[in-house]
Amino acid sequence: MLRRVARGDAATARAALEELRERICQYGFVVEQATAATVPFLWELAQTPHVTCRPQIIQLLKSIADARQWESVAAVYPKLLNHRENPAVWERRARQAVRARRGALDTLLTEPDDEIARATTELADALAE
Repeated sequence: MLRRVARGDAATARAALEELRERICQYGFVVEQATAATVPFLWELAQTPHVTCRPQIIQLLKSIADARQWESVAAVYPKLLNHRENPAVWERRARQAVRARRGALDTLLTEPDDEIARATTELADALAE
């Protein structure tokens, strides 16, 4: 999927990104343990000029940075934290992975593309909280 996002035409890249979104972060939930491992690749793609869906990638990074659904569930049902596969931990690690690469925001904020700049500003605001 990452390869199709990176090298596909606009329609292919968007479809691959949507498929990826469904597998790693949808409806405010980090849905896969692999989300944190995917984040560095998303940051790289967001900074690569020939990638056609950069604003959407940045929006996905913001969704991951904002994800707190599993932590909210665990606050009500603490037994969730005792499961071997702990989605609250996946969520926390994914957010940390987004924060770890926030140095790229400076470069993205200077992009002449308004859609990229707007998405980057929203991500920067989410990371500032």
